[in-house]
Amino acid sequence: MTIRRALRSLLFWAFGLGLGLACVSGQALAQAPAQTLELRAAQATVTLKGQTQQQAVNLPYHWDRKHPGLAGSATFELAFELAAVPIEPYALYLPRLGNAYEIWLNGTLLQTKGDLQQGNGADYAKAPRLIELDPSLLRTRNVFRVHIRADVGRRGGLAPLTLGPRAQVQELYQHDYDWRITGSLAVVIFSLLIGVVALALWATQVDVSASGWLKRDPLYLFAALAELSWTLRIGDTLIAHSPIAWPWWGMVGLLAATVWVSSMMLFCVEVADWGRLTAAIWLRRWLGLLLATSVAAGAAALAGGFPLAMTLLYAALGLTALIFASLFIWQAARGASLAHRLVALVLLWNTLVGLRDLYVFRISQGYGGNTLMRYSSVLFGVTLGCIVIMRFRAASAQARDLNANLLARVAHREQELTQSYQRLEQLAREQERALERSRILRDMHDGVGSHISTAIRQLESGRSGPGEVLQTLRDSLDQLKLSIDAMNLPPGDINALLANIRYRLEPRFLACNIAWQWNVEVLKPVSRLDASAMRQLQFMLFEALSNVLQHAQASVLQIAASSLSAAGTGVRLQIIDNGRGFDVAQVKHRGLLSMQERAHAIDATLDISSTARRTRLEITIE
Repeated sequence: MTIRRALRSLLFWAFGLGLGLACVSGQALAQAPAQTLELRAAQATVTLKGQTQQQAVNLPYHWDRKHPGLAGSATFELAFELAAVPIEPYALYLPRLGNAYEIWLNGTLLQTKGDLQQGNGADYAKAPRLIELDPSLLRTRNVFRVHIRADVGRRGGLAPLTLGPRAQVQELYQHDYDWRITGSLAVVIFSLLIGVVALALWATQVDVSASGWLKRDPLYLFAALAELSWTLRIGDTLIAHSPIAWPWWGMVGLLAATVWVSSMMLFCVEVADWGRLTAAIWLRRWLGLLLATSVAAGAAALAGGFPLAMTLLYAALGLTALIFASLFIWQAARGASLAHRLVALVLLWNTLVGLRDLYVFRISQGYGGNTLMRYSSVLFGVTLGCIVIMRFRAASAQARDLNANLLARVAHREQELTQSYQRLEQLAREQERALERSRILRDMHDGVGSHISTAIRQLESGRSGPGEVLQTLRDSLDQLKLSIDAMNLPPGDINALLANIRYRLEPRFLACNIAWQWNVEVLKPVSRLDASAMRQLQFMLFEALSNVLQHAQASVLQIAASSLSAAGTGVRLQIIDNGRGFDVAQVKHRGLLSMQERAHAIDATLDISSTARRTRLEITIE
């Protein structure tokens, strides 16, 4: 079942339940048990402004209609006869009386509520009353005497009395009590809960606008104001002692009713998305004026004795609500969102119920009945819950779509990054191969190529003998072998580098009658010397050894290697021969310049000193 079908079913059952309750209520009120006696004819003694008058009346007696804008007191005497004195328990049911009252039966006080002398006190006219009677108090001729005190605008008066067997009268009372008091309590709890939830949603559902301001949804605010004000309005039914004195409490109730109607209209404006229309702006201004006027109208009607002011306020508020409801429903019928149509159905139902209550309590002569608007208004809370559910589903669907879109974009980006990484990796490998080829070519050019070029020049000049040319070619071959060996050297392992050089070059030195003195310690690998740096160091050592072999005319060669510190960090390499020596300051041999460049490239220090019979080349790597 889709959400739309579920919501339609919910509203269908809600409307059906409301209609059924209304029918049941009407039937229960219209049908009284046959054995009960309804007393309507009474002799009334009414006191207004110190003047008393007597008259025969027919109940119900609605004080605010009989004496608009005036407070006073009255005594009603209702005589009745019984065919026989009952022996079973009897009870008296009064749908409404007060605002304060006393009830007497044949000179016996049955019940009293409130102060009959002090006006604007507690209001006991809100709840129905049930008084159990001892059969011994009844006679064949009887008189009920009811004293009431009525305040301005508090719906004081006296409804018809129902007398009969306790079980039957109890049923009438319980039905009325459930509708008026228990039902009101349920409405108060429900409206309070909905109002608090709506207020929490308004406070927590915050969006940041483009300008950086925090933006909240006014729909939840108006719903919260409507439900909380309705809670206050209906909650008044449950209390006899108001928190503040009358008529100020009456002004609070009037203001709450005005806030409820105004907030519900503004709630509907937000549901229909009319908030930015010019008409909506004027509507808000008009409702603000009505809110301000309600205080003055309440003061004039309840404190000033001018009830027409409250009537005019209700008329203006009702006419505004009726026009707005007509436009809202008409727009929903033409085609609107699901939320708009749901609220329109609820608004139509409440409008019809409101017209019913208007007729019952303002036009007809009924007194003591129950309003149905307090129950039909619950549908607004149900509709708000439906709207929240729809919004939550829409937000969840949007979040799922955004999440799916984000996942797709992330996957696409990951794929692009993977492809880019693969391309970069391929380019890096190609660059590495190109660099390796360039290094090999450079090494061959600097080493093998240089020696071969030298051999060619020696042969072309005719001044070099076969031995010299052979020496040059052997150097070229040694250089080539060392270049190949360098490819497999572990990075930073200077011991392996020196051992490799010894393996390749020592036989040549021995063949030339140059003795080797090997003084090399076990060295820790130097981590900063990578493969490229190791090749640079190898070229420096080969160049130094080649110079000794070709130019020094030495008989002893010493190779020494040691650590710079006790911890084994840093390395000092020395090549010392006992040859003829040379002037370091004057000799600008190409090989010496190349060694300086290579030392700088690996951040090493090259130091050369030479005297007769002792030449020392030292390489320091820290």
